[in-house]
Amino acid sequence: MRRVLVFCGSSPGRLPAYTEAAAALGRELARQELGLVYGGAAVGTMGVLADAALGGGAEVIGVIPRTLVEKEVAHNGLSDLRVVETMHERKAQMESLADGVIALPGGFGTLDELFEILTWAQLGLHNKPVGLLDVEGYWEQLLAFIDHMVVERFLHSAQRDALLVARQPGELLAQMTDYQPPVLEKWLDREQS
Repeated sequence: MRRVLVFCGSSPGRLPAYTEAAAALGRELARQELGLVYGGAAVGTMGVLADAALGGGAEVIGVIPRTLVEKEVAHNGLSDLRVVETMHERKAQMESLADGVIALPGGFGTLDELFEILTWAQLGLHNKPVGLLDVEGYWEQLLAFIDHMVVERFLHSAQRDALLVARQPGELLAQMTDYQPPVLEKWLDREQS
């Protein structure tokens, strides 16, 4: 991997652990000489992540829609800040620049980005590792629901297993380095349709 795309919040969240995890991930990316691709904001966990990566000497590329430059307070100290016209362009450009994807705790935007990337993997549009940094159990209820999707046969267990999860940045990056994408038919029970 050369660069990692990280989805996270434009808010810091309730717990200090969220910003601490963002900073730890930024430092770990820099330590491993990996570039960061993210949403381009200077606020929330996004800003903390970018500042920590920059502080460690990492390349940091931000991609932000023009309509959010002021709302999310675009980060002006990045290696490269790219302003696009739409959210769709933002997601496509960020994915194209990265070799792996991590989601930190966040809100609707983070979930939107995460599930679009997971859907693209399911459809075979990319085979990049995708992981959750599970800070203070933030992702546990979502993971339980995804397990429910498997039980109800709307998701293949191999696709669920391909979603990597760790509590520490170094552990998650190691899983991503060792990642082997599943090879399987997207559809479950296709003969029953």
